Amino acid sequence: MLRALLALTFWALFVPLAALLTFPWTFLTGNADFLFRTAMWLAWTGVRLTGVRVEVEGRDRFDPALTYIYMCNHTSNLDPPIVVPLIPRRTSVLVKKELFRVPILGRAMRLGDLVPVDRANREAAIASVERAAVVLRKGLNMTVFPEGTRSRDGKLLPFKKGPFHLALETSFPVLPMTIVGTHELWPKGHFGVTAGVAKVVFHEPIDPRQFPDRDSLMEAVRAAIESALPEPYRS
Repeated sequence: MLRALLALTFWALFVPLAALLTFPWTFLTGNADFLFRTAMWLAWTGVRLTGVRVEVEGRDRFDPALTYIYMCNHTSNLDPPIVVPLIPRRTSVLVKKELFRVPILGRAMRLGDLVPVDRANREAAIASVERAAVVLRKGLNMTVFPEGTRSRDGKLLPFKKGPFHLALETSFPVLPMTIVGTHELWPKGHFGVTAGVAKVVFHEPIDPRQFPDRDSLMEAVRAAIESALPEPYRS
């Protein structure tokens, strides 16, 4: 519990300070690179304060200069601050639409090309896919957790359809990722963080143009992500 409190206290203190420094610069220049780099430093430092070390495998399996739709499994609140800073170059993510209503924060997220999402509204979900397609065509990566929520038992949940519609519509390659260990270090429903090692595996990119439909692409991505999970967490 103390490790979780330390990380949360760090974020509570430094996120507002970082916003005071990065938001004005972003608004003046219209460039979100400084904001993104600062956010990634905050995320990574907070993870280190929990006592979690990160190992990475598979960086040689893809070209970091290309644009991808990164898809990763999700079991813990540790996953986003571990996974997103490891993505080469700037990436966009899906964010709950309610946060875009916060005046200053919403403007900063729009300048950062983050994508609002409302899974309860089908038309809004379609609009999110269209917005994400625009972001990809600008040269930014997109990072999604296709399960849409954290798994309680460490096994993969059913995937949402939107990210696969996005891949088929844009033809950008999907890069599956597997995060291992965070389910034990900070499982859903628990507050305390256990110090230990989390491992992130980058898999070979998957070309959506090689698949006849959404379901076959979804199964291929699911199989890649599941292949690096420990045996007890496989279907």
